[in-house]
Amino acid sequence: MDRLAELNEQAALHGLRVRGVFAPREDDAIGPLDGGRPARSVALLGNEGSSFWGAFAASPEHGDGERDALDRWSRRVGTQMAQRLGARALFPFGGPPHHPFQRWAMRARDLFASPVGLLVHPEYGLWHAFRFALAYADQLRETPAPAKPRSPCADCAARPCLSACPVEAFVEGEYRVPRCVEHLLANPQGPCVTTGCIARHACPVGQAHRYLPAQAQLHMRAFVAKLAGLR
Repeated sequence: MDRLAELNEQAALHGLRVRGVFAPREDDAIGPLDGGRPARSVALLGNEGSSFWGAFAASPEHGDGERDALDRWSRRVGTQMAQRLGARALFPFGGPPHHPFQRWAMRARDLFASPVGLLVHPEYGLWHAFRFALAYADQLRETPAPAKPRSPCADCAARPCLSACPVEAFVEGEYRVPRCVEHLLANPQGPCVTTGCIARHACPVGQAHRYLPAQAQLHMRAFVAKLAGLR
């Protein structure tokens, strides 16, 4: 079986998608793989909408009541896939140092910076994420590179993502973290926590792919717990 087809098949077992493949550069700092061979391909794995939620919700990590359930699930699934496919798993958490997943994503997919800082996709809007990457010593077929579409934000004059936040935490190109932090910690049962970021929900792109309520709540409660731990 073609290596990329095999990767797609394995990813689908966990509700994940191959969200891009690219050839790494020296400044990606991946380093040599097992046996000293250089990485020649990196595949990004993640979710589009709530594609992975069924697999995660049925996992032991989701039900054990411990912290960082999604990161632990991602690490287990990514490590197992890497072992099965002869690759090395790379994760967007667990640093420093941290792998530049946002930079990689923009090289591998049709993604653009949005006014709220999240990467926006022409179809999925803000409802997507990258769970891990797999680095291969072999050359995988890279994601086809059609003419890059125009950012959906370029034609959005209303910018509802900026005006929806109840504490004006977002201005064009800036995330005013202290405002967001104070609001979330002071309102743990408020809609920003229980249904997900209101600014994210306000984006008109990809509304059909919005996260399921349980998924949105998990992400936000994990975010709030992390913020509380940093105070």
